[in-house]
Amino acid sequence: MSEVRAKKALGQHFLTDLNIARKICDSLTERAEGEPEAVLEVGCGMGVLTQYLLQRGDITTYGAEIDSESVEYLNAHYPEFTPRLIEGDFLKMDLRERFGEEVRVIGNFPYNISSQIFFKVIENRDIVPECVGMIQREVAVRMAEPPGSKEYGILSVLLQAWYDIEYLFTVGEKVFNPPPKVKSAVVRLTRNSKQTLGCNERLFRRIVKTVFTMRRKMMRNGMKQILGKDSPMLEDALFTKRPEQLSVQDYVELTKRVAVELGK
Repeated sequence: MSEVRAKKALGQHFLTDLNIARKICDSLTERAEGEPEAVLEVGCGMGVLTQYLLQRGDITTYGAEIDSESVEYLNAHYPEFTPRLIEGDFLKMDLRERFGEEVRVIGNFPYNISSQIFFKVIENRDIVPECVGMIQREVAVRMAEPPGSKEYGILSVLLQAWYDIEYLFTVGEKVFNPPPKVKSAVVRLTRNSKQTLGCNERLFRRIVKTVFTMRRKMMRNGMKQILGKDSPMLEDALFTKRPEQLSVQDYVELTKRVAVELGK
């Protein structure tokens, strides 16, 4: 078959610049020695990244592709890759069952599910030490921004709790087919040393998600939903701040205090 038709429903924008493709693949940390490590490419498309990943001797490349037309193309053009190409939805994949103790993730991620891909990475943080992804630029900026920035939000806090995030480079619209309406960017997530946050992690996520739904208002407004509007804790000076002013560690400490208040 010739080329795969990009499908809007799948958020497909195929990268056409081979130099950028190689640069993305090279952004995955190289191993100096030892057995090749498993790397899963999410959304292989027509193999523009795959071809360079397959050239690396320090990794064993697997693929997750939901588009049957792309799978057919890849099978025809990269037959050596076929046994490791998984046709299916990455978001529904059991990574631990399939890869065991460790797998790194890479891809030109579809814009419409990029945040979901990163939440999947967080869920599997104990087996995903690194993730390199090309995504919508504004999402990349949001992920990497420090506290105090207007771009700092839910994704920033939840990802930065577990990963060090690097904004690597910007990619223009014209190197894709079809061209997206916005710029893209490549980010690298590297697992930090935390094994636990030291607080109730479910409550931590609930607090972060709740307060950022009212990001333009003081913390007090969002926390009323969790503590109750009559809680004396709401008089604390901390709650006069806005959600983007708190660091990950601030949210951890807040979660500990709220847990005591709620008896959790």
